[in-house]
Amino acid sequence: MSPTAARWILLAVLVVAWEALPRLGLIHTLFLPPLTDALLAAWRSWPMYLENLVVTLWQILAALAIACGGGIAVGAVVGSIPALRRSLTPLLSSAYAIPLVVLYPLIAAWFGIGPSSQIVFASLYGIIPAALATAAGIQSIDPQLALTARSMGATLGQRIVHVVLPAAIPSVLNGIRIGGALAIVGVVLAQMLVSTEGLGFVITTYRTMLDGPHVFAAILLVLALALTFDWCVGLLERRTSAWTANARPKT
Repeated sequence: MSPTAARWILLAVLVVAWEALPRLGLIHTLFLPPLTDALLAAWRSWPMYLENLVVTLWQILAALAIACGGGIAVGAVVGSIPALRRSLTPLLSSAYAIPLVVLYPLIAAWFGIGPSSQIVFASLYGIIPAALATAAGIQSIDPQLALTARSMGATLGQRIVHVVLPAAIPSVLNGIRIGGALAIVGVVLAQMLVSTEGLGFVITTYRTMLDGPHVFAAILLVLALALTFDWCVGLLERRTSAWTANARPKT
């Protein structure tokens, strides 16, 4: 059985189980409503979900731009300068282990309880793994590649485009995938804590009302956003695979 077929079979089993277990009374609908109930709730209240989806989406896009862009920039500087790499990499690794949710009250006090604090919080969630992955990717580049390119008369720009970036791209994309996923989680989490709009706010509101179908309808939309982001990163990996392969040393 191919991996693709196995994934589709597993997905089908999960969907059937989600629908059947609550219907059969094996799981109380208060904890897990049937899938069709969640989809029906989303259909009936689609204007409300669409409005809050747009809010969450633009906050996610802003957080992704800051987290991934800033993480790549920081990681490129740290990974390229040995002194910074030795001093800052342990600090970034330690900061990655800190549960940033405990800092959200402080972030909210600095930036307010509006979208700014939510974007900043989500950006902090994602920027560290993106920076660490980029630094590790640049550090792992075979020095002989750059030396060979320099000996063949390649300019600095040519070395960056044809050696450094292609060799570091797998690690960079891995950092983007992890950092981006955490940024998405950060936006929704911040909206659940302090917000009056967004999918996180919808989840919190209907959770307090014990309305499972509306809660899981919002959760499905969040999952759709996360899966779409992961698909985009996978597509970028496939598009850059040939460029990356050209930077590998030939044996």
